[in-house]
Amino acid sequence: MSAPLLEVRDLRTEFRTRAGALRAVDGVSFSVGQGEIVGLVGESGSGKSVTGFSILGLIEPPGRIAAGSIRLEGRELVGLSHRALRGVRGRRVAMVFQDPAATLNPLLTIGRQMRLALSAHQALGAEAARARCLAALRQVGIPDPEARLDSYPHQFSGGMRQRVCIAIALINEPRLIVCDEPTTALDVSIQAQILSEMRKLVRETGVSLIWISHDLAVVSALADRVMVMYAGRIVERGPTRETLRAPRHPYTAGLLASLPAAIPPGAPLSQIAGSPPSLIDAPPGCAFAPRCPRAAEPCRAEPPWSEDGARAARCHFPLEAGAP
Repeated sequence: MSAPLLEVRDLRTEFRTRAGALRAVDGVSFSVGQGEIVGLVGESGSGKSVTGFSILGLIEPPGRIAAGSIRLEGRELVGLSHRALRGVRGRRVAMVFQDPAATLNPLLTIGRQMRLALSAHQALGAEAARARCLAALRQVGIPDPEARLDSYPHQFSGGMRQRVCIAIALINEPRLIVCDEPTTALDVSIQAQILSEMRKLVRETGVSLIWISHDLAVVSALADRVMVMYAGRIVERGPTRETLRAPRHPYTAGLLASLPAAIPPGAPLSQIAGSPPSLIDAPPGCAFAPRCPRAAEPCRAEPPWSEDGARAARCHFPLEAGAP
């Protein structure tokens, strides 16, 4: 087997607050292979986006990476200088953010913004740079790219602006793209089109994706593997189809049970009881135990990983197939 493109080991990212250190990411470990799409899911505040920002080196004070390793193509990123990280961001790893209107500069044409991203890492002539920009726009399905290069962001729809952001992320041909809920603000039909384009891009270019989302339906349609986060930790991981069809962790099962599609018409929506714990003063043992219907005395201790082939859940009492 080839070496993973990305290896994250025991990552811990903290933010200083008046009440103490808020541990947003707490001992996270995973890898991403070449040309693989990995979904990272969980409710708001679970640590998904902070994990993505940590990979890009975008954590700034009062935040810091307190411990762990992030290796991209065998190169350690934790501890690199700002200058060295700027050489990696955009060139080897890129990010697509949730809100394209906040990502794009309203005062610059799309072509100008693409050329700026290109010139940050490569010295190309005007014609070569224009050709690269046009190719990137075609890759993401922008019609009439020659005319669109001279357009401004406000002249695009929300879906087209997000396609432009993806094209900018692709323009320096990175090996990994971290996508932070890039389709959340789009309607379902546009969302489906972008997911189709992303699958096509992975097949054609071999780029790897980390797709961060709270939407299990989106992840199920896109990702090869899924990792479920809760209170800063990964609590379950495995192939997407098997994990979402028969979850092993009670939290994953609760997320699936709360989907509107899982509720009979007219029945009240299901929900996970309680609230996520404080990341400043987390309870001992399993962080999900106060909300878990299966919790028992052993859950006061740190839960072990229960592994079954490619499947794994961090739980004292993992669910079996068909279990409630």
